[in-house]
Amino acid sequence: MLVLTRKRGQSIMLGDAIEISVVEVNGDAVRIGIKAPRELTIYRREIYEAIQEENIRASKAAAGLAAKLKNIQEKGKPRS
Repeated sequence: MLVLTRKRGQSIMLGDAIEISVVEVNGDAVRIGIKAPRELTIYRREIYEAIQEENIRASKAAAGLAAKLKNIQEKGKPRS
């Protein structure tokens, strides 16, 4: 992990298209501003993790439903 010290009004660049600026420092809270292309999705980490967990749950649910459908289809097939 790269750790940098920045003051209010200073920024860092990620590549050529993303700029992260320190907007305000108030106690242990830091407000940051992010300039990035609109097509880039930006989430707070806790939101990102919640989305990932929900995607995993949805994937498992879909796999479970697919298995049940397969089982139903196999039960409905005529035996030879």
